[in-house]
Amino acid sequence: MNNHLRWFKSSYSSDAGGQCVEVAYDWRKSSYSDGGGGNCVEVAGRPHAVHVRDSKNLGPTLTLAPKAWADFANWAARQA
Repeated sequence: MNNHLRWFKSSYSSDAGGQCVEVAYDWRKSSYSDGGGGNCVEVAGRPHAVHVRDSKNLGPTLTLAPKAWADFANWAARQA
């Protein structure tokens, strides 16, 4: 599994050089993803949210409640 941190400044921090908070998500690539540039999904789980993104496009993410992610993951496992 390939995982890495992506640091970003908190939306509550300003650019005025004052106190800034940086946070990071621990992104984990799906075990079904390969290194061949195909369809890859990465997930970063937090206590109150699960973030999902396309590993080829690190920009936008889909944010879900943990229960919604668990329901989806259970549904997807039954489809396999």
